[in-house]
Amino acid sequence: MVDLEINGKDERQGHLNSVISRHTLEDVTKIRKVLNSSQLMVRINPLHDDSAGEITRCIELGADILMLPMFTNAVEVDKFLTLVRGRVETCLLLETGQALARVNEIVKVNGIQNIHIGLNDLHLSLKLDFMFELLSCGIVEYLASSIKSQSIKFGFGGIARIGQGALGSELILSEHHRLGSSQVILSRDFNLVYEGVSPEVGAGRFCKEVDSLKKYNRTVSLYTNEQLLSNSLELKSTVHKLVSSKYLQDVDALDSAQTCSLPL
Repeated sequence: MVDLEINGKDERQGHLNSVISRHTLEDVTKIRKVLNSSQLMVRINPLHDDSAGEITRCIELGADILMLPMFTNAVEVDKFLTLVRGRVETCLLLETGQALARVNEIVKVNGIQNIHIGLNDLHLSLKLDFMFELLSCGIVEYLASSIKSQSIKFGFGGIARIGQGALGSELILSEHHRLGSSQVILSRDFNLVYEGVSPEVGAGRFCKEVDSLKKYNRTVSLYTNEQLLSNSLELKSTVHKLVSSKYLQDVDALDSAQTCSLPL
């Protein structure tokens, strides 16, 4: 995933310990050259005066999927899909309070292929203390239900390595399965495997952590509905305890910033 989104991001997240990407169109070319089997997703800027040009340039440089962030209504979604004209796959990043309120109208726009629920900006939009409150209070479940009503693929949030994160990745994976999600974004926690070692050693550790995540995901896929519900209740209890404690300092941003996406 190459992240070109910069418009308005400093205003939204500049005061937080979060990653604000400085990727450029040149990075799209660089990443395209080294991919053999993976699809290349490019997050563009929210709609602006030169969105048509930005979209075309990304497609010409080899993007397989374009992600639209910070949309607020069905008109913007329809305009984005019209500009893409079916040349590549698309993914909507639902992360504003306006889009949450209008989701039942938005999902009826013709041509939507994929929606990712962005917990970080959405929880900031709603002025919540912790992005996983969106899971514990039922908002993600509401969004999932609306999205699935139109048979649209979806995913949500980020996830840390197995055994890491303010909220255990095991519980989060379980909730993905309970809600019918098919994708997740790896959080900045995965980048920690590169600290203090050579790039080669770090890459090996990274692959090992992804394999562990996939292995656990296969285990969760066999859980009964009762097990998934039990984990969901534990997740809600854990989130409540975290929100009530001082433990939330800076962990929100660490769990939210993306490295790459992973299908479940």
